[in-house]
Amino acid sequence: MNNTFGRAFSFTTFGESHGRALGCVVDGVPAGLVMDEAFIQGELDRRKPGQNKFATARKEGDKVEILSGVFEGVSTGTPIAMVIFNENQKSGDYENVKNLFRPGHADFTYFHKYGIRDYRGGGRSSARETAARVAAGAIAKLLLNTLHVKVQSGICAIGGIEAQQYDFERVAESEIYALDGSVEEAQKAKILEAKNAHDSVGGVALVQIVGAPIGLGEPLYYKLDALLADAMMGINGVKGVEIGEGFQASRLMGSQNNDAMSKKGFASNHSGGILGGMSNGDTITCKVYFKPTPSIFLSQETIDTQGTELICNLKGRHDPCIAVRGSVVAESMAALVIADLLLLNLGASMEHLKKIYM
Repeated sequence: MNNTFGRAFSFTTFGESHGRALGCVVDGVPAGLVMDEAFIQGELDRRKPGQNKFATARKEGDKVEILSGVFEGVSTGTPIAMVIFNENQKSGDYENVKNLFRPGHADFTYFHKYGIRDYRGGGRSSARETAARVAAGAIAKLLLNTLHVKVQSGICAIGGIEAQQYDFERVAESEIYALDGSVEEAQKAKILEAKNAHDSVGGVALVQIVGAPIGLGEPLYYKLDALLADAMMGINGVKGVEIGEGFQASRLMGSQNNDAMSKKGFASNHSGGILGGMSNGDTITCKVYFKPTPSIFLSQETIDTQGTELICNLKGRHDPCIAVRGSVVAESMAALVIADLLLLNLGASMEHLKKIYM
């Protein structure tokens, strides 16, 4: 099982939903980066469960502890290990699904691949693992902040109710991180409607990267858009990713989709800030499509580990819409991608190397 993401700036996560702890080891962080622990905790607080009626009722403090790689408040250049202890597991809620496969979950594939699975909340396949990604992403953001690169996200659609305008400044004030105040109440109502029906609903997050320099990404096998898609598709429940105009580009003419240029810059941004696999200096945009939470409280047909057909009735505490907290994870993964490519780009030309060594 591969648990590491990135090359120059990489991280490895560990832990399970109902294990003792989750955590990560972040490698490649340059020495001398000021480690703002309050900022790192603040990022985890945005993702943590149990904050309101639109999320799971599971209460976790998600308090992060830095174990290594930091001395007197700055990074030392060595691996930074962080741990988040689980506090509110209710493993007994999963006894009734110990030997069956929950529809829409990874139970079936984990069991057939490994011959064993942790049935307590899905174990390693649980979205709880993403807390460690957010911790790693917070360090990436600290690096990006010093270089004036901003990564932000918000919810642009819930159950087909789409934002008509994007206001990232209001996201922090919204319980569901909505980008458009004019449709927020309708989006909230959609989530509660699904929750009250013991069901769930899907949604779309928009990630935006502002201030990335030209040239991040490799022309062929480590393209920026490919990396973003890889990072987003690796998040639990993500089923689609759009860069820039995305799927709509297939319906356009070249004359409509091309971004005209002048000495003032690009006239439009259908490319989503990426040309030839590399950033072009414009704002990078990425839409991330989340499926409805597979954990629902309706009776569903399934089979057990012996192939016997039966009915699955779930217990536990689950998000009625994973897109909401998932948007924070998508933002973190985008930050990790950009940090990785910034460091890789240092050796892109002799001029870069001369600036460092001469």
